Amino acid sequence: MQVLSVTPEIFPLVKTGGLADVAGALPLALAGQGVSMRSLVPGYPAVMAAFNKKKPLLAYPDLHGGKAAVYSAETAGLDLFVLDAPHLFDRVGGPYGDATGADWPDNWRRFAALGVVGADLAGGRVAGYAPDIVHAHDWQAAMTLAYMRYGRAPSVPSVMTVHNLAFQGSFPASIFPQLGLPDNAMTLDGVEYYGGVGFLKAGLQAASAITTVSPTYAQEIRTPAFGMGLDGLINLRAGDLHGIVNGIDVEIWNPETDGHVAAAYSAKTLSARAANKRAVEERFNLDHGAGPIFCVVSRLTWQKGMDILIPILDQIVASGGRLAVLGSGDQGLEGALLAAAARHRGRVGVVIGYDEALSHLMQGGCDAILIPSRFEPCGLTQLYGLRYGCVPIVARTGGLADTVIDANEAALSAGVATGFQFAPESGDALLHAVRRALRAYSEPVVWQALQLQGMKADVSWDRSAARYVELYNSLISKQTVDQ
Repeated sequence: MQVLSVTPEIFPLVKTGGLADVAGALPLALAGQGVSMRSLVPGYPAVMAAFNKKKPLLAYPDLHGGKAAVYSAETAGLDLFVLDAPHLFDRVGGPYGDATGADWPDNWRRFAALGVVGADLAGGRVAGYAPDIVHAHDWQAAMTLAYMRYGRAPSVPSVMTVHNLAFQGSFPASIFPQLGLPDNAMTLDGVEYYGGVGFLKAGLQAASAITTVSPTYAQEIRTPAFGMGLDGLINLRAGDLHGIVNGIDVEIWNPETDGHVAAAYSAKTLSARAANKRAVEERFNLDHGAGPIFCVVSRLTWQKGMDILIPILDQIVASGGRLAVLGSGDQGLEGALLAAAARHRGRVGVVIGYDEALSHLMQGGCDAILIPSRFEPCGLTQLYGLRYGCVPIVARTGGLADTVIDANEAALSAGVATGFQFAPESGDALLHAVRRALRAYSEPVVWQALQLQGMKADVSWDRSAARYVELYNSLISKQTVDQ
């Protein structure tokens, strides 16, 4: 089976969040299930630097304002199509915005171009390549399915995966004439969305099947509270909606072989984590051996619940906890965390920014990871925590609820608990969960049981990849019957 994945980012070449990890790991996991997945990615500078250009597979004299070409590349174990369009992607800054964090004003044009190329590949424009399925990720890739629907590859089955419904790619109606779509696409069952153009909405409308990255989130987005204005459409398509929880790359995230930790360890050698804990203390200027270290590895935003955490930091410290924070985001939240670090020297440490290697060390050396998200489609940091014996403390939402078993009395007695859940989204509820964790930490036998149970959890892609293969096969079978 040949699957074309269209994605705006992919690990290890370009990453802003969990989408890149999924896009990078899923092809490798599917290969073990007999599926060949090639990924179409934009030619950002980091992507172009990863391979040597040869003869292009496709050439565009004018693709949304400039020359473009599509190249084949193999790097980091990934089989890629790369869209080389310097006028769209050769920029200093991030994939979606400039160095200040402001969105590129022509994002609609950049990712419409990606969609055009994705649909051309789906339609067999490259000799010898004809995917059985097209799999698009988030709003940046969603227009692939609209272009397929409106002429380029209407008979090829497709999957639209929503990694975070909050990001929808909504643009004014004035861009529609420049998209190259027929007039009848600007309708309610096409790309029109509240009077404008909705990229994600268009993909949801056009897809043969819709997936989200956890079963709970699949149900949550059918409600007004989590549907972000799209719950009506999602409910209309409920029969085509599937929640498939993400996995992680267990080769990259493996405490026994991880080169980013100070000391490798396994479930049988948990005591070796002490060296990593000391390294975390040094990196974050924390007092040595003075209670458990809770960590945060996150975007510092409202969605991630950082404004819930900040007001209770003093109480966490007063209760005997320490905190190590790695992340960036809202400047007000960054400032409040830095102020807490100044107020509690030796007890709270903050590093603003993102550092992949440091995130590995934190999972390997901290005692617990705090994830107080208001909504979390899947979440990956709690999966890393389980894998590394860094006990997750999570809000009871989305994929967090699906992947962490709360350490209530019944779960502890049965020996199945892997972390702590809390609800609702409040500082009091989070503080209560932290204090439950502190009590468990004070009983070494209980705490080690939580760590070991988490490390036993299957957080690989194996089961999830099998679910995707099952879905792909069902869509191909349905397409065959319909023809």
